[in-house]
Amino acid sequence: MPAFSFEALDAQGQTCKGLMEADTAKAARSLLRAQALVPLAVEPVQTGQSLDGRSASLGQRLFTRPVFSATTLTIWTRQIAGLVSSGLPLERALTCLSQEADDERQRHLVAALRAEVNAGSMFARALAQHPREFSDIYCAVISAGEHSGNLALVLERLADDLEERQALKAQLIGAALYPAIVTLVAGAIVLFLVGYVVPQVASVFVGTKRALPLLTQAMMGLSAFVRSHGVVMLLAAIVLALGARWALTRAQIREQFDAAWLNLPVLGKLARGYNAARFAATLAMLAGAGVPILKALQAAADTLNNRALRADALEALVLVREGAPLASALAQNKRFPGLLSMFARLGEQTGQLPVMLQRAARQLATEVQRRALKLATILEPLLIVSMGLIVLLIVLAVLLPIIELNQFVNVK
Repeated sequence: MPAFSFEALDAQGQTCKGLMEADTAKAARSLLRAQALVPLAVEPVQTGQSLDGRSASLGQRLFTRPVFSATTLTIWTRQIAGLVSSGLPLERALTCLSQEADDERQRHLVAALRAEVNAGSMFARALAQHPREFSDIYCAVISAGEHSGNLALVLERLADDLEERQALKAQLIGAALYPAIVTLVAGAIVLFLVGYVVPQVASVFVGTKRALPLLTQAMMGLSAFVRSHGVVMLLAAIVLALGARWALTRAQIREQFDAAWLNLPVLGKLARGYNAARFAATLAMLAGAGVPILKALQAAADTLNNRALRADALEALVLVREGAPLASALAQNKRFPGLLSMFARLGEQTGQLPVMLQRAARQLATEVQRRALKLATILEPLLIVSMGLIVLLIVLAVLLPIIELNQFVNVK
């Protein structure tokens, strides 16, 4: 049964809004009148519409945030997985989630999904009508669960995967946040000292007609350069950043850049481990849900942010299509960690490929977290010491003329 959003007046003249199901808009208005409400607007809830029922413009689609963020999608998936696992029919589960949703846009989205399911559509097909909210992989997993008759189990696995991915991402962001903040604050302080404090203090000693210390002269020269060319340098940096971003949109340049990034001493290992963990987790989830291995490999490759690793995954897909075992296909590409091909081989030998791939994903994710924490632990004191040394040089550049002047006065 289709869903309609309505706006109506109650007996006290207050405006009320909500959702309801009816066969047609006319039937919806009749139901509202039966509830002593005066309908002002009744619009069907459809894909690609804004909250007021009108078609969303291009600007609205570009500048309106998605209904589900990564965190809210994880929570929503866990909720619907719990309801379906408890034996509640999918339609009733969607009804409960629609009624309990605090956000109006989320309530409209879930009502649209419920209307599609009530009309006889598969849940995965209803989700696929909202590509901005639900990825192709998300829909593929749901579709596999529906066709296998294990939708509740697949929803639980999908929720677990989303939670693990969010936890790993949060760990990496948390490890990088403190060094990034320290670097920004240190840069701002140094620019302020060099651009304003140093010339203000050092200009006092220029009139003494005494030779300033070499460090002070160097700092004043740097200060003059920053004040004279600071804006030009900032604009050049912006242009360079925009040019680099445009260049990275070219497939060949992006793949070469990503391949070079993987060869970096520390960051390369982090990128390799993070992408391999994401690839293994997605492949394990899809294979466990009953998705054919070739389709699962294609979907897992699409989740890789690193284009070089994605190319390696697609090469492995070609080898598997030609009849090679998955472990051998992954081992051909040395950029994937050896742990991944080893667990894939064990999974193929024991007939438990999804389980082994999930174990590989967990071990790789744990190793990434350990490396990120170690890197952050090393960077924090290094940044503090570096900032201290820079500030010390600036202070010395200011104090040295004062010390020399004091010695000159004492000698006289």
